[in-house]
Amino acid sequence: MKKYLPLFPLSIVVFPDEKLNLHVFEPRYKQLVMDCVEEGKTFGIPTYIQNGVGLYGTEVEILNIEKKYDNGEMDIRTKGLHIFKILKFDKMAPGRLYAGGDVEIVENKYDEDVITKLKIRENLEKLYDVLGLGNLYMELPEDFKSYDIAHQLGLNTEQEYTLLQLLSEQDRQEAILLHLQQVLPVVLETEKLKERVRLNGHFKNLTPPNF
Repeated sequence: MKKYLPLFPLSIVVFPDEKLNLHVFEPRYKQLVMDCVEEGKTFGIPTYIQNGVGLYGTEVEILNIEKKYDNGEMDIRTKGLHIFKILKFDKMAPGRLYAGGDVEIVENKYDEDVITKLKIRENLEKLYDVLGLGNLYMELPEDFKSYDIAHQLGLNTEQEYTLLQLLSEQDRQEAILLHLQQVLPVVLETEKLKERVRLNGHFKNLTPPNF
């Protein structure tokens, strides 16, 4: 499916179903928001990465204008809908201050693998426990998807952008599990190092080896 979308490039990755709150202050994006509200339109947030507008982003809908300020700035609530690929980018949409572009909504599969999902849950529990973030694990939905945890994995923007481009839930699960399996030993070793530093200088109750 192809369409023309107003575009709001940001240095973040937005995932489908994600709730995102934005403070809008630039004149061009204040115009974008008002156009979308008045015309009942959606807009796109492509990821601004490596000094340029990335080809991929997420179409979002405005749920509510939470607050309007005297100077025209706004706090808005949005929700991610679909992933798109930019086919043609206009720095300024016709007759408007903001960017726009021809985009193609890409097909996204939600074909999860139950075993991989269980492994992800186990590794997440260990990671959050070590980091003292057990509350995040407690808040994890029973039937969570990759997008539900994507911002809670310690990924950098480049890694999140790579995840955005994986259009199968199984591929996303495999990428997330690999990341957790790589980062967990590092975090555990860091905790051990911190403990060794704390114990340095203390009286040690050690059992001599038998030889």
